[in-house]
Amino acid sequence: MTLLIIAYLGGALTILSPCILPILPFVFARAGQPFLRSTLPMLIGMSVTFALVATLAAVGGSWAIHANEYGRLAAILLLTVFGVSLLSPRIASIITQPVVDFGNRLLNASGRPGSVPTAASSFILGVATGLLWAPCAGPILGLLLTGAALNGANLQTTFLLTAYSAGAATSLAIALIVSGTVFNGMKRSLGLSERIRQVLGAAVLAGVAVIALGLDTGLLARLSYASTTAFEQVVLDQLHQKPAAEPSAETVSNDVAAAVSDPDRPFRSNLPVEGRAPSLNGAVEWLNSPPLTTEQLRGKVVLVDFWTYSCINCIRTVPYVRAWAEKYKDQGLVVIGVHAPEFAFEKKIDNVRKALEDFKIGYPVAIDNDYKIWRAFENNYWPAQYLIDAKGQIRYHHFGEGNYRQSEQAIQDLLREAGSEMATTTTVTPDAKGAEASPDLKNIRSGESYLGHKRVVGFVSPEGLRADTANAYSISQPGLNEWGLSGTWTVGAERAVLDQPDGSIVYRFSARDLHLVLGPGATGKPVRFQVTIDGKAPGPDHGADTDDDGYGTVTSTRLYQLVRQSGDVEERTFEIRFLDSGVEAYAFTFG
Repeated sequence: MTLLIIAYLGGALTILSPCILPILPFVFARAGQPFLRSTLPMLIGMSVTFALVATLAAVGGSWAIHANEYGRLAAILLLTVFGVSLLSPRIASIITQPVVDFGNRLLNASGRPGSVPTAASSFILGVATGLLWAPCAGPILGLLLTGAALNGANLQTTFLLTAYSAGAATSLAIALIVSGTVFNGMKRSLGLSERIRQVLGAAVLAGVAVIALGLDTGLLARLSYASTTAFEQVVLDQLHQKPAAEPSAETVSNDVAAAVSDPDRPFRSNLPVEGRAPSLNGAVEWLNSPPLTTEQLRGKVVLVDFWTYSCINCIRTVPYVRAWAEKYKDQGLVVIGVHAPEFAFEKKIDNVRKALEDFKIGYPVAIDNDYKIWRAFENNYWPAQYLIDAKGQIRYHHFGEGNYRQSEQAIQDLLREAGSEMATTTTVTPDAKGAEASPDLKNIRSGESYLGHKRVVGFVSPEGLRADTANAYSISQPGLNEWGLSGTWTVGAERAVLDQPDGSIVYRFSARDLHLVLGPGATGKPVRFQVTIDGKAPGPDHGADTDDDGYGTVTSTRLYQLVRQSGDVEERTFEIRFLDSGVEAYAFTFG
């Protein structure tokens, strides 16, 4: 129920997001119409269609991608008829009488006196709108799509996505009711009914053109990237809490409160009890340790860290987790990394073993390829930390990066509560290098972008994306947060694979750091590459995995830091040209 509420509120917040702009003309074209016969069926059609399409996109194969492409084409044609009919029934009749007559009968959109919209026609208009709607993947939608990808197609996935779209429909309905009142007042007082209908028709046609040409992603990218992210994170933090297993008189908070020191009684932390720690059974293998159980760990303070080795947020958290494991190991702290893969290549245990060497991780790591530990903790985030006390109770959690001081204070509190006589010490300050360094948050205007067709956004090569088949692509100058391919590539669900040498990826970004998850392909043969920024060698702006001239080599499947701007952060055009074939490219991240 909590996740349903979160999904609904996340959808309701989309009215504040620039990503809602492309479909507003289709929605407001119904302003002033009867709510039950027109507005409500249209919003239901939009919500149901989006939920089904999003479910298939999250878990489906290439057939789902092709089906959605045909559906979008049909929606664009249908909404074009709708817009032309609004603009001028006479022009519509001249262009194509049979099609427009059918559209008018179906949509009741001709504007003739006495025409009354039907629930069926409005529902079909909503279906068309739902096929074209692609909301920004903020924290809440990202949570839902990640759950869909991990758990597969099921009723829970569809219900959550339906709740998200229902939230969006609710906020749109309120906006429609308000705008309908305004439109009706204008019609009565100024006699502008015909002019308003024509303006709406022009807006619908403009919206269809923008979406059909793919211009919406470029235009919206120039607006604030953060959008409703802060509001959504507040919703997650407030509602996605585990029920307490024991009543507590203390205020339940994820912040650490200082306990009152009393020399006559044992130290007791003010951290609330969030529930019993779940089982650690289910890992397919353990690295750096034999399998551990919650029973074996009783009497110890345990930090469970969910991560995956190519996730930039996890990489930037590793220095702190590693430092805590070293600093407090003699005081009774046990750190356990739970490696839950996001991409298929992260399920390869040899890849994880190599990552442990690269990151100098010596604490135990459970390989959770089947997500059994993930589900036992009801986790939904990379990274996520759960702090367990000596009695086996979860006392603290944190999702995402940051909050390091509070997390370490919680570790110290639970160690003292368990009987350690350690004194309070200053918190760790790791000397993080390369991709492990903290992000430059104030200058980030670019967000995570996936290169596989399952979650592709911002792709602007003029040939269009063709899923699961080799295709020749080209790209010239993308807009901000747009990207494209050059050369012959096969774009699969998770990755783009270069079929012939001398292929490129171009991305227009704005951030201090640019990272790209790359792999050498099935053969494992190293792939040479060169990076340029605005057509020139990066020089002092090169990343940890390139030299001043931009050269580097893909030797294993992992995250590569390719750019770190040394001066002022500016909007730049990044290009990586691969000299050899076979490279696999998964996702861009920024910092």
